[in-house]
Amino acid sequence: MAPAEAKGAENMKLHKDFRVIVYVIAMLLALIVIHPTYDDGLSSNLQYGLDLEGGTSLQLKLEGVIAGVEADPAQIIEEEYSDAFGEIEIIEASETEVIFRTPEPLNKDEIDAIGYGSVHVRDNEVTLTINKEYVIQAYLSRYLECEVVYLGSNMYEIRSAIGESELSDVLAEVGGSIATDMRGKPVFRDAVTKETQKTTEAILSEKLNIWGLKDVPITPVEDNILMVDLAGVDLDTAMEIVATPGKFEIRIQTTENETEHVTWGDHITAVDIPKMRDGAWGVGFTVDGVGANAIRDAAVESGAVDDPEAHELIMLLDDEVIYSAPLASELAESLQELYDKNQDVPSYALVATTGAGDVGKETVEQLYIHLRAGALPVEVDVIGSWQVPAALGAQFKEQTILAGILALLMVALTIFLRYHQKNILIPMVATSVSEVFMILGFAAAIGWQLDLPAIAGIIAVIGTGIDHLVIITDEVLYEGRMPSKKVYLSRIARAFAIIFAAATTTIIAMSPLLFMGFGALKGFAITTIVGVLIGVLIARPVYGRVIRELLE
Repeated sequence: MAPAEAKGAENMKLHKDFRVIVYVIAMLLALIVIHPTYDDGLSSNLQYGLDLEGGTSLQLKLEGVIAGVEADPAQIIEEEYSDAFGEIEIIEASETEVIFRTPEPLNKDEIDAIGYGSVHVRDNEVTLTINKEYVIQAYLSRYLECEVVYLGSNMYEIRSAIGESELSDVLAEVGGSIATDMRGKPVFRDAVTKETQKTTEAILSEKLNIWGLKDVPITPVEDNILMVDLAGVDLDTAMEIVATPGKFEIRIQTTENETEHVTWGDHITAVDIPKMRDGAWGVGFTVDGVGANAIRDAAVESGAVDDPEAHELIMLLDDEVIYSAPLASELAESLQELYDKNQDVPSYALVATTGAGDVGKETVEQLYIHLRAGALPVEVDVIGSWQVPAALGAQFKEQTILAGILALLMVALTIFLRYHQKNILIPMVATSVSEVFMILGFAAAIGWQLDLPAIAGIIAVIGTGIDHLVIITDEVLYEGRMPSKKVYLSRIARAFAIIFAAATTTIIAMSPLLFMGFGALKGFAITTIVGVLIGVLIARPVYGRVIRELLE
């Protein structure tokens, strides 16, 4: 084979190299997701954080307490029913059943109106089948006017900002008290459960997404604090988004694509946890009397009780459809019966069914968040806020870009002083630039907001990347010249053994910040880890292949 033909064959091999193909595809994908455009200025799909874009940061306190409660359900029932019907006489009581006698005979509906358990009435003797924890939970919820959740072991989450003395007074009315620990101190602390914190975070994220603010960083702090960074949003708008409820509406389909308003979300009094119901996922919610009667009348007058498939019940959050389905046959019959009797409904429990399997589960979880959006599980109190002016954010952005360019120039100068060869300098700098470009592509693909710590991570990746490229170059150059293929393969393998060990060490060092880091530290860790992985898996193997071709 002639020398020219041999060189052509080597170039063909380079173009067909799997590592080079992956590298080119990664660069093209990064270009597509970043999507740089020029329209009255350079723009792209990259998102910038608060310190580069300007905006508002809010510190939110979730109002709630976790307390241990000791109370006798029989005393609660005696107090509650005596207030309603006159002095009652407790005949027998246990943690599962309370039997009492009323001054006068009552019907089941009158007893049911008070609640607390399943009722059986015979003349003026009432048998109430109860659950101790539910009785305490319902009592506290009624008198504290908030949602109360039983956590187990006599612990309750009270989703309201109440004081220890207020809870003590409410319990004292029925002979109860706040439980004490082994040291005799009351079990009472300002906090909410991790589940409540996560639910609040998810609902806030959903509300922010509806406003068009996607992937807003919401960082949990302690047991009842959330930090929310709203890039490009002024303080007044931020307060409006976070501190005001969303608009939830129920409509019913009348004719074809026409719909009619039924009720608003302020008539939804409770939303259940999603669960399997008869083989399908569903979420239950309760509407009050106004909402229940509106649904009853709309279902009958629109014809939904006769032809449910043609008249679906539609739920909207801020004018976006989040659920649509026909009435179940049992619900249609019940609503028709109530309408025929002209009977007002004090409240009505409905269930939205989303289907079985993973799809049904995912849909029901989203629906649960939508139903709760605008009705957070706990009230939030803005206890801190600060702003970064847009002009200052733009200045930070310019300075970080300048810092990145200066870092590359300093690196290029150092490389040139070391090797004095353009055919080493150019591919090394180009490799470093391509790694940065792929990191930005990854950030654009997942909607990650670039902030100052993320930029610092990118600069750190540039430094470690150049270190690795120097190792490759020094190993490839054998006594200042290209070695034979056998020696080359041996030395490049040794170089990558060193590089992979160094990369592994970096990733391990960053992992605690990734899982435990707060805000900025987490962003720095993510950027560094992603940059190292892109470098060792995509860019640096290609550099090792290309540098051999150039030096030959």
